[in-house]
Amino acid sequence: MLTGKQRAFLKGLAMDLQPAVYIGKAGITDTVIKEIDDYLTAHELVKVKVQEGAETQPKEAANVTAVKLNAEYVQSMGRRFVLYRASKERRITLPR
Repeated sequence: MLTGKQRAFLKGLAMDLQPAVYIGKAGITDTVIKEIDDYLTAHELVKVKVQEGAETQPKEAANVTAVKLNAEYVQSMGRRFVLYRASKERRITLPR
């Protein structure tokens, strides 16, 4: 569980990120989950964009994806959302 301070720190890091994964018409498929999982393993922080044609809502997609990947929901803004999952190497050092 992220604290408010940690969440604010991650939001600051996410501002500079471009969406790495896109959710399209098909919604949250196994392929999308695998892409997000791989990206989180490599980078710990991922920004995902839900395309206009997708039937799923961004907040709903963020919550479902976070649960499936054991990740932390950081924020959503418009059609984008950010997830965080610490890796064993801990590339991002969170404030306490």
